[in-house]
Amino acid sequence: MPAIEGLGRIFNVTPMASGVHFKLNSAEAITFVIYEVSGSTVIGMKESIAGASEQNLLLSRRITSNGVGTAQLWTERTQTASATITKNDTTAENCTLVTVTAPQLSAGFDCVECTVDGAALCIAIIHDLSVDRSPALLAAPAV
Repeated sequence: MPAIEGLGRIFNVTPMASGVHFKLNSAEAITFVIYEVSGSTVIGMKESIAGASEQNLLLSRRITSNGVGTAQLWTERTQTASATITKNDTTAENCTLVTVTAPQLSAGFDCVECTVDGAALCIAIIHDLSVDRSPALLAAPAV
């Protein structure tokens, strides 16, 4: 039976995602939601083959906001392509979104890992799923 809600039909989610390798073989993209209210955060991005043979994943774009729904304005931020992104210690960057699409991965690589330092929360949303499943039948997204 297909899922009625978005979970399983459009996306899968992992609330504690820092340091976990996520497969993109059954989805078009993954978005990491990183949130830290106080302090800067270093975000490291890697790609791997089934969780092994990891290498840096160079990204140049992220989207930030204060993370509060009543005043949530999103701002695109760019930097020179790097595997490290620094979330600045400003209210406007309390919430950072980093999206990786399957075509961005190097040939033969199928997984993405986001690691955050300090007290930051990192949530993974695997989206644009290729198979519609009920939430109870979703495959584990991590390696």
